[in-house]
Amino acid sequence: MALSERLAHFLDRKGVHYQQIDIEPVANLDAAVIASGKPQRDFVRATLLIDISGVVMVVHRFDSTLDMDAIGHFTDRRLQPLTARQAARLFSDCDAGFVPPVGAPWGVPVLLDEDLAEAGQVVFSGGTDNSLVEMDGRGFRLMLADARRGHLVIRGQGTGSRDALTLEDVADRLQRLYRLPPMPALALRILRLTANNDSSARELAELIEFDPSLTAQIMRYARSALFNYAGQINSVQEAVTRVLGFDRVAHIALGIASIRAFDVPREGMLGMDAFWRHSLYCAFLSQSLAELSGRDKGLAYLCGLLHNFGLLLIGHLFPSEYEELNALREINPEVSMHSLEQEVFGHGQGQEILAVGHGAIGGILHRLWQLPEPVIKAAAMHQNPGYQGEHADYVHLVQLANALLKDKGIGDEFNPDDVPALAKELGLDMPAVERAEREMEQVAPNLDVLASSLAS
Repeated sequence: MALSERLAHFLDRKGVHYQQIDIEPVANLDAAVIASGKPQRDFVRATLLIDISGVVMVVHRFDSTLDMDAIGHFTDRRLQPLTARQAARLFSDCDAGFVPPVGAPWGVPVLLDEDLAEAGQVVFSGGTDNSLVEMDGRGFRLMLADARRGHLVIRGQGTGSRDALTLEDVADRLQRLYRLPPMPALALRILRLTANNDSSARELAELIEFDPSLTAQIMRYARSALFNYAGQINSVQEAVTRVLGFDRVAHIALGIASIRAFDVPREGMLGMDAFWRHSLYCAFLSQSLAELSGRDKGLAYLCGLLHNFGLLLIGHLFPSEYEELNALREINPEVSMHSLEQEVFGHGQGQEILAVGHGAIGGILHRLWQLPEPVIKAAAMHQNPGYQGEHADYVHLVQLANALLKDKGIGDEFNPDDVPALAKELGLDMPAVERAEREMEQVAPNLDVLASSLAS
């Protein structure tokens, strides 16, 4: 296990004292922070920007978001994020996503955020997926002696007036700044019906049949090859009682009705077509894994189905930025979705509150809509590796389902997860996980057909 060769030579030549920290190989810097066991506030990172004059590296705290307007004024340049392919060519001796926050070894000028001017102990990427570097503040400043210093981030811990936003802050400001869509009336009525333990299949069917479009979609679902029902299905009530069951019909109807709150394009890796495909696969896998691990499979299905609604809310509120995010996702498959969201939303007009990620935003929306607590947590925390809080089992079910789907190219994330570790959290062995995958593969063509029909 070693640092990037250029980084190691540079530090030795400068006489900078440092400690190398070896970790198990990880998928991204977020995972490295968790694996290190070091405080997140000690981590610094590099963000690479480019314009016609060349590449610039901005060095800032790991938990901060760049203020692109401030950087523009500071440099008098119109800088844009470097693509992953461009970064790979420039930092050819580094693993993808693990660029160290020092530019001199690669001939890249550095801008240093002023929050780090008096930093004490710092930790950062060593240029590989299994190494970190720790050094004191004196060594850090010596390493970046040629960097220009300025106010370059929107928020960061330890900055006094620029404290990191809490989720409570985000929820409050979201509701003040933007007109959040209410839960559609039909979805609200379905939710209230499911909350009543005395509700019957007839009442659910009658509610759905008020909406011809929803009725047609539920009937199509019941008649799909997913369930191989040989008899005739002539009504929603028959779909509930003979094929699907109360919970499954209620959950898919709730999802279909709730989607109507959003106006999001169908096309692209983050469009409605891809959203439905991802949601149905995740719901199916979450349900299968829940059954194998002794959790409530109906609740797990709903968690998987609704966990990505924050992405739709962002697309609904900010169509232009969402289009940019869609394009960035296409060309930067190895970058975490959270990092891309920070690039797009981490600056200007109060939008830094959206840089917390679509997971947190979705959790806020689900709380506003008064959905069950496990559904709220699964949405809010599915982007957080290592989550151990309330309703962690349902968060882990969704995380494991998403991890398995990445290998199939399904979803909005593509950097791999630690599948055995997630399975262990749920008390599952790998043969059980593989069995759930095989079941999914058997019904995959039918899930694809259903996703296409629901998106249309």
